[in-house]
Order: sequence, then C-alpha cells, then structure tokens
Amino acid sequence: MDAATIDYDAFREEVREFALTRCPAEIRAVVATYRKLSRKIWYPWQRILFEHGWGAPSWPREFGGTGWDQRQRVIFDEVMAECDCPPQYHHGLRHLGPVIIEFGTPEQQARFLPGILNGEDWWCQGYSEPGAGSDLASLRTTARLEGDEYVVEGQKTWTSHAHEADWMYTLVRTSKEAKKQQGISLLLIPLNSAGITIRPIRTIDGWHHVNEVFLDQVRVPVVNRIGAEGQGWTYGKFLLERERLGGANIAPHHKALERVRALVAQELKGEGRRAERELLQHRLLRAEAELLGASELGRESVEAVIEGRSLGMLPAVIKLSTSVTMQTISQVALDAVGERLAPRFRRIEGEGPNAEAPGIEWVQNYMYARVRTIYGGSSEVQKNVIAKQLFGM
Repeated sequence: MDAATIDYDAFREEVREFALTRCPAEIRAVVATYRKLSRKIWYPWQRILFEHGWGAPSWPREFGGTGWDQRQRVIFDEVMAECDCPPQYHHGLRHLGPVIIEFGTPEQQARFLPGILNGEDWWCQGYSEPGAGSDLASLRTTARLEGDEYVVEGQKTWTSHAHEADWMYTLVRTSKEAKKQQGISLLLIPLNSAGITIRPIRTIDGWHHVNEVFLDQVRVPVVNRIGAEGQGWTYGKFLLERERLGGANIAPHHKALERVRALVAQELKGEGRRAERELLQHRLLRAEAELLGASELGRESVEAVIEGRSLGMLPAVIKLSTSVTMQTISQVALDAVGERLAPRFRRIEGEGPNAEAPGIEWVQNYMYARVRTIYGGSSEVQKNVIAKQLFGM
C-alpha cells in the first residue's frame, strides 16, 4: 500500500484502542512501574499480538508479518509505549528474524520463523566475548567442521536473557587465515545442547539480565549455519544496523521524563524544598530539549527509510544522544528519591522487604541505566562512527 493512501491518524487510533483493551492490566502495571521484563511478561503479550495478526510489525506479509511501512511501525511502537504495553522481545523479531528472511534458506525460514512469530522459541545473542566486545571482530570462539557438524569451543559473555532462552544466534570463527573481519560464521545453537553451561552475571541493579555462556565441544549441524561460511560479519552488521534503527522510537523516553517530572514534584513538594525541586526541574528541561531533538532525528530516519535514502550517521547520533539523556533522567529520579531510599537499597528480584517500597524502582533503574552508553554499541564506538562519516576517516 502506498503511503499516500494510508490514514495514519486512523491507524494510530486503531493501535491505541487495541493497546488499551487487549494488553492485560497486570502486564501494563509491570511496564508502568519500570520493573524487570522477562519471558513471563513478554510471552503472553506476544501471543496476543500474534493472534491478532500483529506479531511481527517489521516483517513482510509473506513471512507472517504485517507488511506495514516504516511510519506505521514507528506509530505502533510509540502508541504501545504511551499505553505502557511492553516493547516486543527484540532478539527474535527485530534481530535474527530479518537476517533469516534476508539470508536464510527456505528450509531455515520454515523452521525458525514460526517459533519467533508465535513466541514459542526464545532467542539470545552470542556476540560479545571476553576481549571482544566493542571490537567484535576479535572474537575467538571457534567452530571446527567435522562432517556435517561444527564443533564449537569458546565463551560468550554479557549474553542477555540466555538463562530463559531456547536458542542462541552466535558468531564463531571458522577460519583464522583471513583478516579478522573474515572467517566468521553465524550459527544457530540450541541452548539445551550437550556442552553448554550458562552462568549468571550479577549486575549492580540487582536484576538478572546477563550471563556467561561456555561452549565445550558443542556439536551444531551445518544446516544451522546462516548463509555462507566465513560471511558472518556481513550478517552481523546487517543485524546491528537494524538494532540501532530501533532508537528512532523516542516515546518510552518521553514517558520516563513525564514520570520523573511527577516524581520530583511529589518527593520535593513544599516551599522548603523549592530550590532543590527547581534545580531538578531545570535538568529535566534540558533533557526534554535533547529528546525533542532526538525525536526530529527519529522522524528523519523514518523518512529516509521510506524514501530509500541512506541513514548515514543518524542511528549513531540518536543512540549516542538518547543513551546519555536517559542516564540524566534516571539520575534526576535518583536525586529525588535517594535521600529516602538509596540507603535501603538491596539487590532484589521482585521479592523481599524492599520490593514494594514506593520509588525503589528508580534506584534500580538508575543503576541499570549505566549500561545504556555501553550496550548496542558503546558511546565511544558511536563517536567513531560519526567522526568517520563527518571527516571521511
């Protein structure tokens, strides 16, 4: 359907009505209070979307997607955030799914896409390693071909949600003869395979997000390799470019800003705390200005995709800007509640004496926000991307 024939205002209202009537109240409450999202929350919501035909907003219709254009996808994400519905779990739908659609065989598409679409199969990303995070091409996990199987040896780290995933899409080194960006392949590995050990990495926010994954003589069928051997770097870059485009949706950031503004007014009310309150409000005004700028860049990104233009440095600029701004917003929230709650903070997983303390989620979210300038490409990496494009380096 041509963009000129789409009534985007009517579409926005359709999505809003669906979000408010079909997303369960208990799920929206988790999102609204900034508690940890997990498979227990994501899966039932994905089933509801799937049964409505909205399981994969970014996929083509022939693969079970909606066939929406980029503007409709952004509207969908914006409205869902405004209504406190969870963002869809990204590893399958937004990361691996498009790679399989673009580079997978028909057999791989038939095998893997339905489980992603209906939420039955849960994926995690096996990219980072000790010594190969921002410099991903330095990865050392190896895959040795034996007959119709690869034997995988190595370690992945910072593996988000590996503890509740069924599969890991994994970059491995299948050759050491070429330069380091070459000789890398992309394998799909069942996490119940013999030789896999998953260990939690406990982070300062007290939530269980990330893990170490050890692979000891893990056997993976060759048919689980995406594309050609040695071309995994190409597929990995394809995936990361789409991951960073997700930053064009600024609606969750605006929602957080509104809630922190209300938090400041509540925590620091009264004439006696006016100076403190106004100082935090001023910091939020600056954050709002940054978000408005990022929103404009997001709209420009959408238009570029629709018109087939290169995104250039836009994803890197949006990622860099919003990462820092969300850290600022979480810092203001902590400054508002910290006097009352920070001394009481303990690592919690949704239980225990502090789990229900009003405002404690802002302490955890402040700590979690430290990672925003690291994951999805660190701020240093984004600055290098921007510099290279500005100065032709």
